[in-house]
Amino acid sequence: MRRSLEVCVEDIAGVEAAVAGGADRIELCAALAVGGLTPPASLIAAAAKAPIPVHLLARPRDGNFVYTAAEAGLVAADIRAASEAGLAGVVIGASCVDHHLDAEVLAAWIAVARSGSRPLSLTLHRAFDLCPDPVASLETAIALGFDRILTSGCTPKAIDGREMLAKLVAAAGDRLTILAGSGVDATTLPPILNTGVREVHASCRSPQETANAREIAFGFQTGPRLATDAKKVRALRKLLDAQASA
Repeated sequence: MRRSLEVCVEDIAGVEAAVAGGADRIELCAALAVGGLTPPASLIAAAAKAPIPVHLLARPRDGNFVYTAAEAGLVAADIRAASEAGLAGVVIGASCVDHHLDAEVLAAWIAVARSGSRPLSLTLHRAFDLCPDPVASLETAIALGFDRILTSGCTPKAIDGREMLAKLVAAAGDRLTILAGSGVDATTLPPILNTGVREVHASCRSPQETANAREIAFGFQTGPRLATDAKKVRALRKLLDAQASA
């Protein structure tokens, strides 16, 4: 069985590199340095022309995932924008102050995602990794109607969360897909696949230029710019295909 590769990108060059490298799906966002935010409308429109499915990350700000009513309204609007642009899905997540999933907010967003002419695929993002009871939260996600959960196994990097990833894969069965992400590269991918995950998520980025001292002084960049690297995408695709044929 073919294993799927999702690549998160933050610009149009990233979209092109993900496609060229053989990604199966794109997570479209901005500001990957803070975990990703909702991208601009212009990038959404451009990415909609990609030959592979594109899922929009709808996250209105950095920081936690506890949202005010106004912020929740922004996410709902982003979900509608994804549908109107013709994207394949959205990536969303919301928490209560105790880090349990905010099922009420999520249900409202899912209703928006399912209300269009073509229902959107639904990914629960790594707000899940902060939940105090991952298996119970998995059941909540299934009940809400999510198609997959992006998770590192409730640790900062997926390589360290393999035990939990395997537990989630077993608990989910065929009811929901576990999408392993965070720190996935050619070195960490093989042991992560041993957990049984069928989908992986990676940024596949490399430094593209030397940091400019003047631009840093003005706050326009903090160091060498990172950009999606088609060679890294291709390397992961090759590893995934080798595992499928083994």
